[in-house]
Amino acid sequence: MKRVLITGAGRGIGKACAEKFLSEGYTVIAHYNTSEAGVKSLGAAMTVKADISDYNQVAGIFGQINKILGGVDILVNNAGFAQSKLFDTITPEEWNRMIGVNLSGAFYVSQLAVKGMLSKKYGRIINISSIWGMSGAGMETHYSASKAGLIGLTKAMAKELAPSGITVNCVAPGAVDTDMLSDYSKGDIEELKKQILLKRLGTPEEIAELVFFLTSDEASYITGEVISPNGGML
Repeated sequence: MKRVLITGAGRGIGKACAEKFLSEGYTVIAHYNTSEAGVKSLGAAMTVKADISDYNQVAGIFGQINKILGGVDILVNNAGFAQSKLFDTITPEEWNRMIGVNLSGAFYVSQLAVKGMLSKKYGRIINISSIWGMSGAGMETHYSASKAGLIGLTKAMAKELAPSGITVNCVAPGAVDTDMLSDYSKGDIEELKKQILLKRLGTPEEIAELVFFLTSDEASYITGEVISPNGGML
């Protein structure tokens, strides 16, 4: 059975993805940094802890994965966080942390996962970006930039890795009902829904279904794409 590593698997979209792959019988490796309780409740084959903005910590978890399971076949780069701040108040530390986790982390994890995929001439990588990486968002400049970077990373990786049988795609969700929206008031959420043609938030499970499809054999001719399930918001 294929082995799938999901980063940020303890909550939200990552947890929904882990639950979907588990329900389909996949060998799931659930990564977390702070959401230990969330991953422990999954019953995954393996759990690993790391701050993915630190390359040495990422290398450490791959040492464990390679020793115990022999690598990964599928990678879902989901780990990340959001922050709402006026552009002129974002500190250098906040900028670096956002880019470090949301973009550099995905690069580090992908690079180490690909080492094993190349030898097998097979791999599936899904990067979880955001609608804001496509359109930009006020008060989320650093978040938007990090998610836009994931789109560029996806397209470049897809071109380079396709000859080795590795597909790389990007899912850029719109407003999804997770704790990423915890900074929004109830009124803000209602205003947000008005901007969505379907007049509701998406669910983590809906995003997980798309992620699962893009890693399946039915999607083997799809690579380098950015698919945005956003209810008609964009």
